[in-house]
Amino acid sequence: MQESLVVSDPKVMMGKPVIAGTRMTVELILEKMAAGETVEQILEAHPRLTRQAIQAALGFAAQALRADVVYPVAGQAR
Repeated sequence: MQESLVVSDPKVMMGKPVIAGTRMTVELILEKMAAGETVEQILEAHPRLTRQAIQAALGFAAQALRADVVYPVAGQAR
């Protein structure tokens, strides 16, 4: 994972993690992929992104979820 591709600056998108040099948040990339968009579709819609940037966003999200925090899923039986 290329961590330098994902940055956070309070002056850009309220400090959310973004792809360096863009206003494209990691969150938006994940939402697009969850909605079924392919990497190719995202790259076509956002020409400033690279395949490596999308991979860095996915890696950043995976690392963030490794924390020892339990995230309840809505509607899940307990």
